[in-house]
Amino acid sequence: MSRAKSMRLLTRYLGREIYLSIGLVFVALLLLFSFLDLIHELNAMGQGQYNLGYVLLFVMLTIPGHIYELFPVAVLIGTIVALVQMSASSELTVFRSSGASLMQMVGALFKIALPLVLLSFICGEFLAPPSEKMAQQLRLKAQHAQISLKEFRSGVWVKDELSFVNVKNVMPDTSLLNINIYKFDDSYHLQSIINAKRAKFIDQGRWQLEKVMETRFNQTGTSIDVEPQLEWHSALNPGIFSVLLVVPEQMSAWDLYQYTEHLRDNHQRSARYEIAMWNKLFYPFSLLVMMLLALPFASYHRRAGGVGSMIFVGIVLGLLFHFAGQLFGSLGALNDWQPFFSATAMTGLFLLLGVLMLWWTERR
Repeated sequence: MSRAKSMRLLTRYLGREIYLSIGLVFVALLLLFSFLDLIHELNAMGQGQYNLGYVLLFVMLTIPGHIYELFPVAVLIGTIVALVQMSASSELTVFRSSGASLMQMVGALFKIALPLVLLSFICGEFLAPPSEKMAQQLRLKAQHAQISLKEFRSGVWVKDELSFVNVKNVMPDTSLLNINIYKFDDSYHLQSIINAKRAKFIDQGRWQLEKVMETRFNQTGTSIDVEPQLEWHSALNPGIFSVLLVVPEQMSAWDLYQYTEHLRDNHQRSARYEIAMWNKLFYPFSLLVMMLLALPFASYHRRAGGVGSMIFVGIVLGLLFHFAGQLFGSLGALNDWQPFFSATAMTGLFLLLGVLMLWWTERR
């Protein structure tokens, strides 16, 4: 049998064992996190129409987000389990003895990881964000609640060209409640203040204001007009306000890019959203790093310790990657670190760790 054919057989066999282990780890982790979500949501049950049926539906809608977040952890633990079991039964020793080099093993693991990278990207970009938004809207509607924006006590503030917009509340359908629009001229002299009880989006660039009171300022004094309805022309759209319903880490990369551009155009801080955007783009590729990090465990021998200890190390490394990455991103947003660096630093550190572990095991 040629070496190329034997490597294809090795890759298929490794892939089957690794995918099975990752699947089992995913089931265990998702059951755990879903149970924790259920316990948390039971505390809110009974508010409005938020009954057990809505609670269970909410928990189901949050599963795609958990799948995306837990992908690296599940891949690392699942790959370690598969490799350790194969090493314990001397299967990997046979493959290495038959001529499979370290680089060929790395290449085989990367081929196995590529479908998982694609699946992670699809889940994070197209499944988790709308599912998370649906979950939040479902809970808000069932509880007959609205979102009180807490960026400031007065609500959220948005710069729109020469106007400053203050919104107290955003409803689940992204209609706005209690809006104040402060219009300025080119010299930033206040021209008028528009207060509206409600705003509904009509189409691109147009909002319908309801129960409007407009105060105008000029050289001769002030004037006040009261209108039942008024059309408001603005570059703002529901997509910009809808980001307030979902935290940046649960948004799609495209939505993050659009909102980041809006913040930049209006000279506002965008570090948190930029970090989340870069993290969304590079997070799936961390699966390759997890595969590389798991490979040194293939040198396991029974005398080196139990399978359980190897799995425990994998769990610790996976959770460290997950939580330390979140911590690093938060520190980057607080200290205005370079967004790309803040989003990819932990992946780079774990890549270096994987390379050093491989070098150490091969040296032995």
